Amino acid sequence: MKTKIMAIAVALGLALGLGMGSVTVSAEDLKGLRGSAVNTPDKAPETYKVQDGVKHERAYRQQPPLVPHTTDKYEIDLKVNQCLRCHEWPYSDQEKAPKISDLHYIDRNGVRQDTVNGNRYVCTQCHVPQVDAKPLVENKFQPAVTNR
Repeated sequence: MKTKIMAIAVALGLALGLGMGSVTVSAEDLKGLRGSAVNTPDKAPETYKVQDGVKHERAYRQQPPLVPHTTDKYEIDLKVNQCLRCHEWPYSDQEKAPKISDLHYIDRNGVRQDTVNGNRYVCTQCHVPQVDAKPLVENKFQPAVTNR
């Protein structure tokens, strides 16, 4: 009985395999989600001009400030963080740049450190330059009302 079932399974497998092997589909026949053929290279993304020197107000409390200058050539890795050359104490006074918040020196256990905490070391996780890009969708966001 087991031999008959195995023979039938092998025969079905061969039939399906041979049948599927005869179907050929070219890459031009396949369409991607964007509607073009799958082997068509994607268009390069648009580049936008950074609004150098423009200071943007924060829209809500604790919002990371936007960076008012280009950062595309800044190196941030395990050994180097070029943001700290201007924004870490005491360089911020010399460079006349905003000093990093003291919160960046506190670890997850609330202990104050002498160097920027590793969780806050990669500045571009939160801080980004503002560019002249048009909004992708309509935005009706209103900044928080402050009691100053």
